[in-house]
Amino acid sequence: MASPSALLRTLIVAALAAVLAFAPAQAQRVTVVTTTVTWTHADAGDDDLGYIEEDAALLDDEALAEEEAFAATRRYAPTATLATPGQAKASFGPFSVIDAATARMAGDVTSATPRQFAAMLAAFPGLKRIEMIDCPGSLDEDANLALARAIRRAGLETVVPAGGSIRSGAVELWLAGATRRAAPDAEFGVHSWADEYGREANDYPANDPVHADYIALYREMGMDAAKAREFYALTNATPFDEVRYLTRDDMARFVALN
Repeated sequence: MASPSALLRTLIVAALAAVLAFAPAQAQRVTVVTTTVTWTHADAGDDDLGYIEEDAALLDDEALAEEEAFAATRRYAPTATLATPGQAKASFGPFSVIDAATARMAGDVTSATPRQFAAMLAAFPGLKRIEMIDCPGSLDEDANLALARAIRRAGLETVVPAGGSIRSGAVELWLAGATRRAAPDAEFGVHSWADEYGREANDYPANDPVHADYIALYREMGMDAAKAREFYALTNATPFDEVRYLTRDDMARFVALN
């Protein structure tokens, strides 16, 4: 006779199979998630049920984050391959903690990234800086703006090291540093944002509130009103599907560097 835990696992597998059997054949995007669960109890007691509920909640959160990321306004410029952040003590989304004072960032920002950043700060409260190795931008601009403000509130230094490349929404994260550094060969890629319908910044009226959100962020990060408007216009002068690369000296026209 099967144990209660084995029976419970069988029921879960059967339920998943039923869902897949009735899924539309014409689905535009299918996400397959493989979850490995380690069972430590012989019987399916309250603890086992708690583990299952927690796993289900985690998968729901991840699916929601993915859906939100693909539906949101975005500023993203990927490359063929991303540089790796190196040996890490712990990882939180695109962040890897290298030592007690330093985290490295490689990867994009999704709707989950602000929560991952908060979890990292809670686990490593002594962090002082973020080294931005290879950051293509954001799949969710609301999350990106929230993350930029969180970086500023935390008083972190943002650094683009030698060979580093940050693009699109990641440039806003670098701007958010309480202090900023960049190697002479650091690369800053900018272009317009686009919404889920393909409309870009210049497709919106000049008085649309969406523009004010960006101007306000740049003001918070230390630009005066004229420079904030100039930098915003500079980014939007390049279409979403292209990238204009700026140098360390170009960025120094708008903000102070250390």
